[in-house]
Amino acid sequence: MLTKLVEAYDNLGIVSTLDQTSGMVKIRVTQDTWEDMIKILNNLPFLIKLYM
Repeated sequence: MLTKLVEAYDNLGIVSTLDQTSGMVKIRVTQDTWEDMIKILNNLPFLIKLYM
């Protein structure tokens, strides 16, 4: 679901699964898309943890 969301926002980043069992992913962004991606992730309708 997260991959589709990121793709829907004109590919603001690249989503890679790190651990399928726990649902841990890595999202690669550029300096230009960083702020937009953080805003999107902070406003999702489900809880996420951000590790930076």
